[in-house]
Amino acid sequence: MLQTAPLPDTIADLLGIGGTLGAVVGGLVGAALIGTLMLTMTAVAGPWAKRKITAAFTDRYAVNRVGPAGLLIIAADAVRLLSKELIVPEGVDRPAWDIAPLLLAWSALLGFAVIPMGNGIHLADPEIGLVYVFAVASIASLALVMAGYGSNNKYSMLGGLRAVAQNLAYEIPLVLIAASVVLFSGSLQMSEIVAAQAEPLASVAGVTVPSWYAFVNPFAFALFMIANLMEVGRNPFDIPEAPTEIVAGYQTEYSSVYFVLIYLGEFIHIFLGGAIIATLFLGGPAGPVLPGILWFIAKIWAVFLFTQWARSALPRLRIDQLIQVGWKGMLVLSLANLLLTAVIVGVIA
Repeated sequence: MLQTAPLPDTIADLLGIGGTLGAVVGGLVGAALIGTLMLTMTAVAGPWAKRKITAAFTDRYAVNRVGPAGLLIIAADAVRLLSKELIVPEGVDRPAWDIAPLLLAWSALLGFAVIPMGNGIHLADPEIGLVYVFAVASIASLALVMAGYGSNNKYSMLGGLRAVAQNLAYEIPLVLIAASVVLFSGSLQMSEIVAAQAEPLASVAGVTVPSWYAFVNPFAFALFMIANLMEVGRNPFDIPEAPTEIVAGYQTEYSSVYFVLIYLGEFIHIFLGGAIIATLFLGGPAGPVLPGILWFIAKIWAVFLFTQWARSALPRLRIDQLIQVGWKGMLVLSLANLLLTAVIVGVIA
């Protein structure tokens, strides 16, 4: 069972600060720690790990010249991108164009506030934690529309519209699949969903299989992994970024620090998707021997590895095929999964 005291309360107690001031200081320090962890992982994943993994899958050389194993490419890319001139095209809608990159990154970071990463390593644990995660993650759709509309570029606008159509087609299945997990656990509270997976499911050859929902309902787990690929824009669902065209979809008109923020938001969303999958289907931070936080990070990186494999191995769909798969395939299957889960839970109860 996860420790009930959230990280801000623990930090306030360690600092010896009570009351409202302790809650504020503990919350700020806790948010800074978790935010730094996620941003560090993103800094490793974007410039370095992504290239190394893709090169391994496609039998090519990756970055290997800047520092040991090419690790200093992280700092080199940061300096290169941040030192570029920020070009503002004529006729852009400045409020929308300026806010979109910030909103894209923040919508993902806010989701980690209720994710239990270990014993007491969570900022908050509201009773509607799962609803909160999906609500703040969906703000990214608004950011993509703002980026496309505000750029005063018809290609960017098309990229934003593609993103909206894609998210509408796949976020509904995501919520329906998550609802099947709620039926099993009986709670929307993230810590309770993790705790419900702590009991042993079966014992095979002396090895205890935990009751992770990936084992209890592998069909829902597979559907959620596919829908998550859409949510994070990985093959075969990376159409809004227009990789096969001479433009870059909604991010065509962005450069310098704004491009970095969009790139950052993309990878933070990948890690948020991995965190949600780890919490809903893989027992959260549960694991033998090692501390829970290490298991949690390992599970997130495992999901990241899957997204990069998909990016290297799966062919891209056309927009009409993507929408058809979403509305006629994923939606129907997610509804069937929800109905089946309700029947099974009803029979067991």
